[in-house]
Amino acid sequence: MKIYFRILAFAKPYSRFVPPYAILAVLAVVFGLVNFSLLIPLLTVLFNEAAEQPQLVKPEPALTIDYLTDLFNYKFYSIRQEEGPLGALRYVCLIIVVSVFFSNVFKYLSQRVMTSMRTYVVRNLRRALFEKISTLHVGYFNNQRKGDLLSSLSNDVNEIENSVVSSVQVVFREPLMLIGYMVVLFMISAKLTLFTLLVLPISGSVIAFISRKLRRDAKKGQSLLGNILSVMEETISGNRIVKAFNAQAYVQKKFNNENEHYRRVLSSVWNKRELASPVSEFLGICVVVGVLLYGGQLILENQSDLQAAEFITFIAVYSQVLVPAKNISNAMTNIQRGIASGERILLIIDQPNIIEEIPNAVPYPAFKTGIEYRNVGFSYGSDKVLDNVSFTVPKGHVIALVGQSGSGKSTLADLLPRFYDVVEGQILMDGIDIRDMKIEDLRSHMGIVTQESILFNDTIFNNIAFNKTDATEEEVITAAKIANAHEFIMQSPEGYQTMIGDRGSRLSGGQRQRLNIARAILKNPPILILDEATSALDTESEKLVQEALTNLMRNRTSIVIAHRLSTIQHADEILVMQQGKIMERGTHEELLHTSGHYAKLSQMQLTP
Repeated sequence: MKIYFRILAFAKPYSRFVPPYAILAVLAVVFGLVNFSLLIPLLTVLFNEAAEQPQLVKPEPALTIDYLTDLFNYKFYSIRQEEGPLGALRYVCLIIVVSVFFSNVFKYLSQRVMTSMRTYVVRNLRRALFEKISTLHVGYFNNQRKGDLLSSLSNDVNEIENSVVSSVQVVFREPLMLIGYMVVLFMISAKLTLFTLLVLPISGSVIAFISRKLRRDAKKGQSLLGNILSVMEETISGNRIVKAFNAQAYVQKKFNNENEHYRRVLSSVWNKRELASPVSEFLGICVVVGVLLYGGQLILENQSDLQAAEFITFIAVYSQVLVPAKNISNAMTNIQRGIASGERILLIIDQPNIIEEIPNAVPYPAFKTGIEYRNVGFSYGSDKVLDNVSFTVPKGHVIALVGQSGSGKSTLADLLPRFYDVVEGQILMDGIDIRDMKIEDLRSHMGIVTQESILFNDTIFNNIAFNKTDATEEEVITAAKIANAHEFIMQSPEGYQTMIGDRGSRLSGGQRQRLNIARAILKNPPILILDEATSALDTESEKLVQEALTNLMRNRTSIVIAHRLSTIQHADEILVMQQGKIMERGTHEELLHTSGHYAKLSQMQLTP
């Protein structure tokens, strides 16, 4: 139940919900019990049983159950004596109506409190999950499927809402009702009540067995749903490739296999879930029958002092015991499904963030002198990607990184904004280890433009002004003009307020990249990281984007990763990477004269 209580912890502060709910739930239970407590006098009147007339003495006021009982009896017998059995019947019926009214009023009010708590927990849980996902280090997402994360944000949270949180009212209210009914039963006949308690554990053990099976299947089902969402997300994202390779039947078969597997597991979950209710009901009725046989035998053989009205009341009250008992068993069954989802969510929330800010991080208000990579080493698991890399980037200089795929270029760039942390060595800015800086300060000095254009399903204006909520229209337009984007923006249907679709799908590759550059220009960072920003573009788009990049890099410190050597000829220094090491370094002219790897690459790109 540890996971259950951790989920409920998202309802803090409890003072908003627990005290009012407890008071309202207790009042609802008390007024509900009054109804059944009145069955004995009601049946006595109806059966016209002879009852010993007590001495009519009005009890002294006191905050006790005995006082309320004595007061009822005083009124009941007074009315019976003055108005006869019919008057007593009217009196009892009136009190039953009043008690039922207040019982339902308090039940409704308690439900309103619980509804507020339910929505509050779900909101906080979903917020905590999204905040965790948005702050996790980049490497975490390389090992996770998007489908699993989307399933946790949507289906797992909904499952918790429908099972764990919605069962809270049952877990808190039904035990109160159960205790109340048991108190009434003991007051009527302790002997019969003890008999019922001997057989109740049997049904409890059966329900517990079903719940354990359900939890295992539910956990498997949530994982399979993540598979389905992953296939859907990949098919939507790669729709063009699917059609280009005529792979519709292939992806449909893959989806259908996952979907059928999920259907079988879900069917098993629902079968076990639905089994809990009839099993508990059947076992409960068996207990009632046992009570009828045992209690009836005691009365028929004159071994009990119970009157007929009391025995019928006992059976009626005990039948109501089955209702909260059944609700509790159903709630425990449902909770198991929610706990399976809770485990998946808490696994993400508890995920340690490898990129952490130290407690006494140094503020970093301004970039002054330069960047230094000092004996940097890095590994992805056991695979060493960088080995003893050292170089400096003076302020205002452009450093270019070239080399074959997998040589470590992008990893070098990713280490600077701390998407990953170095395993060996240091990265210094103005002589300060970047791990000692405030992460927000560090990244605020950097603008990043990657090969993949990262845009959002929003307007052109909002994509350029991303996270710069105070940006004016004039500033956005100026950034767009510098990025050679203003012309095509003005030709769009609604100008800067044009929606660009999911990931900028309504724009061409060159247009998307120029919006990325405009976004970086508006941020106006002193440091730029350009990761193959023109490699996926056609010649005309590349020219426009390259002009935009030149404007962007002016008077800025830049680290440029490029496959096309023509785009980095004017870099202050070019580093040639190979197998995680710097094999050559120098200017474009210097490296051409060395007849090394860079010269060969340049010759290959120049040869038609």
